Amino acid sequence: MIVKTADFLCSNTQISKLPPPLKPEYAFIGRSNVGKSSLINMLTNKKGLAKTSQTPGKTQLINHFLINESWYIVDLPGYGYARISKSKKEDWNKFIRAYLDKRESLQCVFVLIDSRLEPQKIDLEFCGWLGEKSIPFVLAFTKADKQSGVKTDQNISKFKKAFLATFEEIPTIFITSAELQNGRDEVLNFIGSINDNFDYKSVAAAYEAYKNSI
Repeated sequence: MIVKTADFLCSNTQISKLPPPLKPEYAFIGRSNVGKSSLINMLTNKKGLAKTSQTPGKTQLINHFLINESWYIVDLPGYGYARISKSKKEDWNKFIRAYLDKRESLQCVFVLIDSRLEPQKIDLEFCGWLGEKSIPFVLAFTKADKQSGVKTDQNISKFKKAFLATFEEIPTIFITSAELQNGRDEVLNFIGSINDNFDYKSVAAAYEAYKNSI
């Protein structure tokens, strides 16, 4: 897939204010400071589209980016460490989980994992929740350029082993580097293959029926 246009559309914290669910969308989420914004910028080839920061927990809103005027990348707040109050963190969790569980046009969740780390409990638990809700997801291991390929492979193998303690099979895995643009074609081609089978007419009809019922 070739990305011709990538534009910021909106930020919000209310499900009711999300764009109409008429286009396929792909949510990106992971632990705070996992390199989510850098990965989004790399995929769209648009530096600064998603705001990057060295401060964990910087992304505090659901951000929609319209790609090629036909599908969305959705930048979700990171889970894990963040300098916010416990009550606000709980509100975020409820909002994020409601979005992931109820969003009709959500096609897949990209769960970002720092390839430099051994399996983290919080990542495994989040994947477990997605599995319980039957929400499609894949794994994108980030920052692969920060260490040797051997070390990356070792950490991914450990993650797979921990993952199989809960799941019967491993989801699709992408190894990425925002700096070197590793994994870009693989991720975009994966999204493109899903977009090719997206039934726009059925989704539009269902959305119209929903609007007429309220």
